[in-house]
Amino acid sequence: MKLKKLMTVMAVAGIALPGAAMATNGMFADGYGMVAAGMGGAATAMSEDAFGGANNPASMVFVGDRIDFGASIFSPRREATSMDFGAGNGSSTTIQSDKNYFVVPEFGYNKMMNKDLSLGVTVYGNGGMNTDYKPGSNNINFYGNTGRLGVDLIQLAIAPTAAFKIAPNHSIGISPLIAYQRFKADGMLSDNANGNGTGNSINPGYDDAFGYGVRIGYMGKLTSDLTVGASYSSKVTMQKFDKYKDNLLAPGNGALDLAENYSVGVAYKMMPDLTVALDYMRINYGNVASIGTPTAQRGFGWHDIDVWKLGAQYKYNKNWTMRAGWNHGDNPINATDAFSNIVAPGVIKDHLTMGTTYLTSTGGELTVAYTHGFENSITGPNAAVPTSPTTIRMHQDIIGVAYGWKM
Repeated sequence: MKLKKLMTVMAVAGIALPGAAMATNGMFADGYGMVAAGMGGAATAMSEDAFGGANNPASMVFVGDRIDFGASIFSPRREATSMDFGAGNGSSTTIQSDKNYFVVPEFGYNKMMNKDLSLGVTVYGNGGMNTDYKPGSNNINFYGNTGRLGVDLIQLAIAPTAAFKIAPNHSIGISPLIAYQRFKADGMLSDNANGNGTGNSINPGYDDAFGYGVRIGYMGKLTSDLTVGASYSSKVTMQKFDKYKDNLLAPGNGALDLAENYSVGVAYKMMPDLTVALDYMRINYGNVASIGTPTAQRGFGWHDIDVWKLGAQYKYNKNWTMRAGWNHGDNPINATDAFSNIVAPGVIKDHLTMGTTYLTSTGGELTVAYTHGFENSITGPNAAVPTSPTTIRMHQDIIGVAYGWKM
């Protein structure tokens, strides 16, 4: 009970506000920790900071005694265009979400218990969405209901982590995942479901849920220049949002689980000061009933995606390290599901990243990372009026600062 209260306070207070409108790779961030964020998210075979609980638990035993904390300003720009809801006159209406800036904190800690065992914790936002569209002049939103349209989802994950060297250059790790969610939907539900109501929106308000899963990992330093890694996260099974189990999240009986995912990666030191890393990641959104069920069956139609993450790190001198990266993922939303995803237009596919770390005179590491998510859009039929196509689009910018040090 104390843990549940602590996680609720942390999430509401802003320890994890994971951003908005299905952040980057669908509901997942492109990278966890500022080092990974500057390298396109490539972190499965890297051991630079204490974010192994979100990337690869096995990396933590190679990190040493360390603490990291930081925050990003996340600015997603979401909009939707519909062809006048079937009026037939060729006119269109475009709406933009009014909420465009979000703060996303992060925290990591690691302690070496002996030369072969480390214990630590990573706190991060796994994903989320927050959209807020104002209604038209007649107070009707794009879903045909009254008032504003949008959703607010916060997801917090705490990952206590243990890593152990099974050989001098090989390790395994495990992170139990403790998750908290807070959800609200506005303007998506109506009292007119049976055709006998007034058409006014029903807004049940906030509901919360807790859930549990696990992430495991392996890391191997095959040579002094070549490191490989692998990480697997189970589906994080969440409690039901009771206020939404019979409507928006009915396919999952009110539960919005965190998707199963896995990644493999390689990092190669091409020269003493230059390391290149490549990750492949699979995210199985299709197995999450609430969002993976097709729109025709009251879901959102999300499908599994593949993500490729390529990054480079160059140690310019003893004080400065430079990073750059590219992140490419599939779009989890089909055109036929565009209309239902106005509130969650997670359609971005490509991201360009860059970052740098400055080593201070006291030994602290000040890291800055920037990500640009290039605009992407999809167009599909209006669920109620198929002759009126709907287009959803999104682009975003993220800039973050972190400070860490070896203890």
